[in-house]
Amino acid sequence: MVESVLLAGGGTAGHVNPLLAVADELRRRDPGTAVVVLGTVEGLEAELVPARGYDLVPVPRVPLPRTPTTAWLRLPGRLRDAVDAADAAIEASGAQVVVGFGGYVSTPAYLAARRRGVPVVIHEQNARPGLANRLGARWAHAVAVTFPGTRLPGAQVTGLPLRPEVAALVADREHDAAGARRSAAAELGLDPTLPTLLVTGGSLGAVRVNEAVSGAARELLAAGVQVLHLTGAGKAEDVRAAVAAAARDGLTQHAGRYQVREYLPRMQLALAVADLVVARAGAGTVGELAALGIPAVYVPLPVGNGEQRLNAQPVVDAGGGLVVPDQALTPQRVVDEVLPFLADAERLAAAGRAAASVGVTDAAARVADLVEEAAR
Repeated sequence: MVESVLLAGGGTAGHVNPLLAVADELRRRDPGTAVVVLGTVEGLEAELVPARGYDLVPVPRVPLPRTPTTAWLRLPGRLRDAVDAADAAIEASGAQVVVGFGGYVSTPAYLAARRRGVPVVIHEQNARPGLANRLGARWAHAVAVTFPGTRLPGAQVTGLPLRPEVAALVADREHDAAGARRSAAAELGLDPTLPTLLVTGGSLGAVRVNEAVSGAARELLAAGVQVLHLTGAGKAEDVRAAVAAAARDGLTQHAGRYQVREYLPRMQLALAVADLVVARAGAGTVGELAALGIPAVYVPLPVGNGEQRLNAQPVVDAGGGLVVPDQALTPQRVVDEVLPFLADAERLAAAGRAAASVGVTDAAARVADLVEEAAR
């Protein structure tokens, strides 16, 4: 068992949610395990970690510039302060293992652990690893990755540690998928008997996804489809206007089947009713949909280092969905590809099985095993 562990990661939900899932698993195995989390005061961890009942130790945020700028001149001093803060947290907590999930916080944690000779376990969520995990993997005791093919030394595939709500939904669907669907549909005000399309671009939304799907609202409603469209903060009005225009075109009585919300705090309800999802391809989205066996049309973020396309590729290669480039997603593409997919029950079922074949439901336990091994 692990007596004390320090977990480092933050900034985004993609880092914080897997961290909390592993923390929960370690506490489940031994309620006496002391868990301390390194984070920043600006990131989501500042809210989510204390809310889950874990101590958060703030460290200075130290972005690593990807190109030469004047920020490089300030980097050594800022990094030294962050490493000292992480070192103090390791000493105060008596951590046997440091577990890092990438992001700004992980680099000083890895360096402080190396200074003290404390073993490091790394989890990389994305197919293309970030700078912090590329550094820490050089001397880590174990390196866990979500996707096959992630290029880190000694990488072993564990999958993505699932949020407790999603892990509970996995269990509910295995026990009674129809019952879970009916219960979620009742809470959302949806019809559990209709083919249901879930549209989401994440908490910030995705304008291209919003415009393309809402632009096909008339055809979706005419085909008898039910839509739950999560637009992202501040992006609902244009979608509602497009749906209202479609409803005026002889489909007013069906407008209630296209539900528009900015966000849904209990996202597991949406996942319980979804037959098909149109979404970005962040690691969390891909990992959760595959674990649940839900097929998807992935629209990778068109900026960055291309990691989202790589995230989706194993599921798509298995037959669990499609990839549509952001610039190619139009209302007509939704009509030509998304609508036939959703209308074909046999194809949906086969794609769901294919997604599940590469999904991992016990990733938190797999990572916790590596932590316990490092502690020994």
